[in-house]
Amino acid sequence: MTNSNVEVRRGGMSRNSTNVLMEDAIIGFRNFSGIEGEFNRKGDRNFAVFLSPEQAEAMLRDGWNVKFLKVREEGEEPQAYLQVSVSYNEKAKPPRIVMVTSRNKTPLGEDMVENLDHVDIAMVDLILNPYHWNVSGKTGVKAYLNTMYITIEENYLDLKYAEISNAAEIEGGFAAGYEIIEGQLYDPVQEIEG
Repeated sequence: MTNSNVEVRRGGMSRNSTNVLMEDAIIGFRNFSGIEGEFNRKGDRNFAVFLSPEQAEAMLRDGWNVKFLKVREEGEEPQAYLQVSVSYNEKAKPPRIVMVTSRNKTPLGEDMVENLDHVDIAMVDLILNPYHWNVSGKTGVKAYLNTMYITIEENYLDLKYAEISNAAEIEGGFAAGYEIIEGQLYDPVQEIEG
């Protein structure tokens, strides 16, 4: 697994900040919903971005917390990856996450980002913010998501019906008087009469 382009450039927060731009990145171990699991505390939203050997070497030199998957077959090179935190902490600026389809770009807030756990991905471009930590004499760099554009892999039917508006997008709802509430068609008149 390799990424086609990685650029390191100066960030604006401090002398030690270096944002990392990755285009056409490959991500995995997605947990945008923050579900508790064997390797995740409840509420921790994160994913892994897979690195080429050259990227891993450069990031290790810079102190990033690069990890390696266990080798499955003899002679295989270990796959490097970087765990990326997706933080909505009120003390920091939230990440900008945009879902891209053939029809539009949709910014995803904290309440919608969990949908990315289940989509088929065509392409990911992202920018990482470093957090330089120092605990008990040990130092390192933790990756936080700054910006991500995630292009969705659309199937034949998605593309065929892309030009038809969703019910929620039509002025006045599906039809006059109807509303979409939590993804369900709701008729307030029938609710009152029923």
